[in-house]
Amino acid sequence: MANPGGGAVCNGNLHNHRKQSDSLQSGNCTKNGIVKEAQQNGKPHFYDKPIVESFEEAPLHVMVFTYLGYGLGTLFGYFRDFLRNCGIEKCNAAVEREEQKDFVPLYQNFENFYTRNLYMRIRDNWNRPICSAPSALFDVMERVSDDYNWTFRFTGRIIKDVINMGSYNFLGLAASYDESMKTVKDVLEQYGLGVASTRHEMGSLDKHKELENLVAEFLNVEAAMVFGMGFATNSMNIPALVGKGCLILSDELNHASLVLGARLSGATIRIFKHNNMQSLEKLLRDAVIYGQPRIRRAWKKILILVEGIYRTLWIIYEFTHIVLLMLHP
Repeated sequence: MANPGGGAVCNGNLHNHRKQSDSLQSGNCTKNGIVKEAQQNGKPHFYDKPIVESFEEAPLHVMVFTYLGYGLGTLFGYFRDFLRNCGIEKCNAAVEREEQKDFVPLYQNFENFYTRNLYMRIRDNWNRPICSAPSALFDVMERVSDDYNWTFRFTGRIIKDVINMGSYNFLGLAASYDESMKTVKDVLEQYGLGVASTRHEMGSLDKHKELENLVAEFLNVEAAMVFGMGFATNSMNIPALVGKGCLILSDELNHASLVLGARLSGATIRIFKHNNMQSLEKLLRDAVIYGQPRIRRAWKKILILVEGIYRTLWIIYEFTHIVLLMLHP
């Protein structure tokens, strides 16, 4: 921040640039070990260098065949929908009953287009039921389909030692029984199996408060609120934070739970480029300067929605820059 006298405020203290020649030359001040650039020519600068994410570029022929495959799949999907509508091909998808036709549909027809026409053809590659501990190798129950993967039936045969290419057993605790698992056993006997469920079901336990205190101490804040991981955590709590007359600035790659929560809130939603602080800063500045459309009143609240780690890309977010933007809108 800057005052009319030309000093910069950092940690609540006024630093005079006339007395600090080093600050005058560099234009930086330090807060909690984070270097920030002071205001220059009426415009603050927060970034020493732009955030650049590098990904392996796909070869041209891979991109061409990928788009070609999607195009052909879409054309054949429309053709098969036409055959189903004409009664030539049997429709195995769930359909609404006749007495429900006057109600608002649960989803638009196109929302299920790729599921029924593309995913169903290769559905047997996912959601495979296992019958052993999810270690590096596990056992899979064999299943077959007689209607092109719409339904499955088990053959009773067990496929042994299948390579585990993806599992939530990150720490390997599910495949071994050691002292750590004995601790888990004791906790389960004391608190029960629903300890990780929502507090609406099990209530707030001493472990919840202990965890929140530890998180608040680690983040050096007054208090913290901890939720169990789940879709409803985002989709149901965002409407409790913002509503009509509020603004949500959402990362373009946010999870569907965040997107749904933002839509349910009734707030205005604006999208910024993924992990791009320049794009976020521009939207934030416009929101503060121009306010709400037409009436030009200030937004009641401005909520920035991002994820800590984007699991599909394994990208850790640049929270430092977001905090600086919040301090200097």
